[in-house]
Amino acid sequence: MHDASPGTALPAPRRLAARLLRTALALCLAAVVAALGPGALQPAHAATASISLSASSGPAGSLVTVSGTGFPKKSKGTLTAGTASVPFTANASGSFTAGIVIPDAGSPVLIEARAGSGLASAPFTLTYAPPPGPAPVPGIRAAPLRFGAGTPGGPMAAGELDEVAVLAGEAPSVVLSYKDFAQAPPLAELDAVRSRGAVTLLTWEPWLWGGGTAQPAYSLDRITAGDFDPYLRQWGSALAQWGHPVMLRFGHEMNGNWYPWAEGINGNEAGDYAAAWRHVHDVVASTGASNISWVWNPNVPYWGSTPLDQLYPGAQYVDAVALDGYNWGASASWSTWVEPDALFGEGLAELRRLAPGKQILIAETASAEAGGSKSGWNTSLVRYLAAQPDVTALVWFHFAKEADWRINSSAGSASALAQALAARPPAG
Repeated sequence: MHDASPGTALPAPRRLAARLLRTALALCLAAVVAALGPGALQPAHAATASISLSASSGPAGSLVTVSGTGFPKKSKGTLTAGTASVPFTANASGSFTAGIVIPDAGSPVLIEARAGSGLASAPFTLTYAPPPGPAPVPGIRAAPLRFGAGTPGGPMAAGELDEVAVLAGEAPSVVLSYKDFAQAPPLAELDAVRSRGAVTLLTWEPWLWGGGTAQPAYSLDRITAGDFDPYLRQWGSALAQWGHPVMLRFGHEMNGNWYPWAEGINGNEAGDYAAAWRHVHDVVASTGASNISWVWNPNVPYWGSTPLDQLYPGAQYVDAVALDGYNWGASASWSTWVEPDALFGEGLAELRRLAPGKQILIAETASAEAGGSKSGWNTSLVRYLAAQPDVTALVWFHFAKEADWRINSSAGSASALAQALAARPPAG
């Protein structure tokens, strides 16, 4: 047989036959294209590639599952949605499933899958919801054990007090504040607290803030001698004119050694504190300020603290008594975890002995986190105090100071306090 190798010319009759065959094949192919359309020449997978979405609308940030079919088998591709993209690989049948997070890129967002010559797309409609508003601020809850708080910004810091209300599940009905002996009567602050339906527990400190414990200008014997009488009368007259109830705690935590009005500190001797209290009380009362409730407020007794008997001015000079007490836990080198009953038990017994029949406030309290369960402590505190009929208020020290005393030092702390307050007995 003749072998027509490359470069070897075919005989003329055979060349003519080959041309006629090629022409016939071209005419047949043209007829097929005319009948079926141009897509008939495209690969089958390009014509049938498609995607479906698990959701066709939603907010930005939605995770959408995309399912694709008809792509080149075992091909690697990219799934895009606006500025977001993720890779995918089609399986042996040309299918894939992939998830993609929808960006905020204008609506609609085109979701597109491309692998080799396979391409398919589908639109995703963005839905926009208004941003959530602030949590509603709860109101005051009437209960035999009132809930109160002090915050770093004081009574004018409405946002801080609102935060406390949201955390605790109720607004404080007692607002703790502080003033030293260089400050005027805080009438605007009193108005702010009253507008919230609460009462002020106003701490009046006979010193200058930041001056330390050695301040001889503010020694107790100078107060008793009348050196500050004009200032005392200014306060009494202003509070009398204001006319609404206010709780005034003068020289709190006097049984400790960290303030210049403590006995044994700043030149003060035994008996000086009670004498100064009686003098301040009488001068202020002489202005007609009968709207003041005088709150005598030691710290919880501890080993080495001044005995309360020598500090108490007498029943006729005191309207209510109070304790300050903190669970320092393991936050300091000298401290250990102490449960509420152990923290307050001795002090409450002392107050009842010294001032029988008078209402008792816990004027400052909080717990550190280190050393135990603060959430459990919060629950125990409210239960313990709510079971004491003569304890009328619990005032939380919502500060991050020596330790993080705040209600929300942890989510568990805040949740436990709110639940415990909600479970305490309501007003009868």
